[in-house]
Amino acid sequence: MSGTHFIGPQQASVSRRGFVRAGLLGSCGLSLSAMLRMRSAAAGNRHRSGAPSVIILWMRGGPSQHETWDPKPDAPVEYRGYFGSTATAVDGIRICDMLPKSAAIMDKWSIVRSLYHRDAGHSSGDQLCFTGYPSGPRPDVNTYPSCGSVVARQLSHRNPELPAYVMVPRRVPGVDPAYLGAGCAPFETQADPARTEPFRIPGLIRDPSLTLERVQDRRSLLRDFDRLRKTTDHAAQSAAVDAFQAQAWDILLGDRAREAFDLDAEPQQIRQRYGFMEPYIAPTPDRCGVPAWSQRFLLARRLVEAGVPLVTVDCRWWDTHVKGYETMRDGFLPRWDQAYSALITDLAERGLLQQTMVLAWGEFGRTPRVNATGGRDHYPNVFSAALAGGGIQGGRVLGSSDSKGAEPLSSPRQPQDVLATVYRHLGIDTAQNYPDHSGRPSPVLPFGEPLHELL
Repeated sequence: MSGTHFIGPQQASVSRRGFVRAGLLGSCGLSLSAMLRMRSAAAGNRHRSGAPSVIILWMRGGPSQHETWDPKPDAPVEYRGYFGSTATAVDGIRICDMLPKSAAIMDKWSIVRSLYHRDAGHSSGDQLCFTGYPSGPRPDVNTYPSCGSVVARQLSHRNPELPAYVMVPRRVPGVDPAYLGAGCAPFETQADPARTEPFRIPGLIRDPSLTLERVQDRRSLLRDFDRLRKTTDHAAQSAAVDAFQAQAWDILLGDRAREAFDLDAEPQQIRQRYGFMEPYIAPTPDRCGVPAWSQRFLLARRLVEAGVPLVTVDCRWWDTHVKGYETMRDGFLPRWDQAYSALITDLAERGLLQQTMVLAWGEFGRTPRVNATGGRDHYPNVFSAALAGGGIQGGRVLGSSDSKGAEPLSSPRQPQDVLATVYRHLGIDTAQNYPDHSGRPSPVLPFGEPLHELL
């Protein structure tokens, strides 16, 4: 990272003495002591090269199926997509004509057009799609653990030098660990590669009050670390630091972690391929904002390449109630098309697509009829998702919606089936039961079958 001093292998002893300068894990919401305990329990396990991973591109707000992957060009005008449709690289599959780059690589990804559920709330829909369970009385608080937290629980041994579950840049409703505990919470980058140049994780910035002289003595080092830990850990994560202290620097300043998050190490042409530092435009009362998340996609690729099992990227805010045509035309669709096609192509060129599943979806779709303000409203009755890699065969369409894009017509599927597909790829035991806060055992997934037609 430009502007940040990195210490090479020949200075390993200095880096270990200086690890207290980084509050990385605490500031990003992950319990260091919990991670170290998981690491200890997995002693003897080594990171597997080519281990499966998943990138979730979370299109929060609910992307319209009509303006993305199910354009309905033959529907009556009041139901039809705002834009035309275009042929893709696969005969017989047409998508929105604002997605030409995605269309050109249709052989590498597939579409599910028949997803549905019955919850039209944003946060409660988030809960359903991330956990497989309906939300509790507070939709913004997890009653059940997210898929990422389950991954952290079952796969943290895979690569102890990196968190198993990363959120770029920070949490959204539905992604928390519930009764699995703070050690299974997402590691939040906090810094946003879409808006921060150069990109730096806040916890890697040096604390100028800590000098090398202060950390020469091991006991002083541990005391300083304990003080930092108490100020940065969440209250629920403030268990006393014990014998695992001595291993902390291996995670905080290990080569894998530093290299994985060093977005500035990417060649400029790769960053431009994704869409480099396009401006973010804030929303106004009569219009959605214009997103700027392409560099988040690139960071996700770096993280799975380094060995992180699951990365969720916040791709909000597809809530197009007003002026949907202008919002999609001027902001969302061109930027999505560039970043999504770049990610899939980049993974394929690096030989990572087979091991990396990319799931793009939101909590629901949009109403088939355009409303009076030129937008579409919340609609869980039918929606679409895009999947690539991780054993997904490209160039396929699973299911269909009716002629107006209002209900599933064939092969209806639910969010639990998508989660089952993700878990299957990662090797998660979905029959595993974990006790909830009342001690009652709950399975990872209440029901659901993988999308076998795409595998």
